[in-house]
Amino acid sequence: MKDKAGIFGDWESWQNSFLNEGFTNLRRLAALPGLPEKMERVRKGVTPREIVYEEDRLKLYRYIGQGEIKQKTPLCFVFALVNRPYIMDLKEGRSVVAHFVNAGFDTYLIDWGTPTRAERFLTTDDYVNGYMHNVVSYLQERTGEPQVSLLGYCMGGTLSTMYTAIHQERVRNLILLAAGIDFATREGLINMWTDPRYFDVDKFVDTMGNIPADFLQNAFLMLKPIANLIEKPINLLENLHKEEFIEDYLYMETWLNDNIPVPGEVYREFAKYLFQQNLLTKNRLPVGRHTVDLRKITCPLLNLMARNDDLVPCAQTEPLNDLVSSTDKEKIIWPAGHIGLAVSGKAQKELWPRATEWLVKRSQ
Repeated sequence: MKDKAGIFGDWESWQNSFLNEGFTNLRRLAALPGLPEKMERVRKGVTPREIVYEEDRLKLYRYIGQGEIKQKTPLCFVFALVNRPYIMDLKEGRSVVAHFVNAGFDTYLIDWGTPTRAERFLTTDDYVNGYMHNVVSYLQERTGEPQVSLLGYCMGGTLSTMYTAIHQERVRNLILLAAGIDFATREGLINMWTDPRYFDVDKFVDTMGNIPADFLQNAFLMLKPIANLIEKPINLLENLHKEEFIEDYLYMETWLNDNIPVPGEVYREFAKYLFQQNLLTKNRLPVGRHTVDLRKITCPLLNLMARNDDLVPCAQTEPLNDLVSSTDKEKIIWPAGHIGLAVSGKAQKELWPRATEWLVKRSQ
């Protein structure tokens, strides 16, 4: 049996713990009213930039660094059609763009813009052999260099792979981040959801036109419903009193909820030709008058994957290294998720300096 001192000691300890938790909860609640104001102050991109080329909805940004341009070959970031591209330059200390700008690269980024209903008939060919080809031609003319380096993220990586296979003579280096290539795997939920036995993509696109941003956003949320709809709000409430956590959270949530529609015909082609028929790995993917043959890719390739990626599993990306003809090729599987591959602290400190150095050695 405990003596009185022990009993009262336990009681005092419990009281202190209760009071401390109470004060912590009060600080959490006190932070709630300031969240909307903090969200309004979130900047969409941190590195200085200028628009140097425009075509229809597309804008091409050039990033302005503090030092001189050291690498002759220009670098162009190619993002997906689904989200805004400023995740590549999210905030101070969380910018992939900054690594390359600081290393002296003449760095550019394609912002596809938001398609209108009138643009629902744009095809993959319009993006690959139209807009991308025109951007590369502009960069060749602007810089006087015969080739560019491409860095494609997610769907932008898939588009960059298509472009490189068709126009290899114009691409010096190819860096991919979580790019869907081989859709034979059943690991990803999206592969299951687009199964032709359950999903009539023609009827869906013919009805919807452009694929709404809300539909895409909800699909991404349902990839991990417990984590996104339950664990994330709880985690926010538990960390409301931590300024650094709130800042990172608001930056990420601003981007995650800033989706845009996808042109209906592009969605139809990706669903049928890639997810359902897997034509890219079979070297039979039609893109306009071209057929994409991955064996025609001969440039240096850096293939970056996220081990915990629920959107583009490694099994969808890793086979590319065996499908191209490049002799200089490397793959890195990083311990992160689809977004953490770009913006996590560990990736920023270790992965991106390594990727930047890889490109420096191949851009002299």
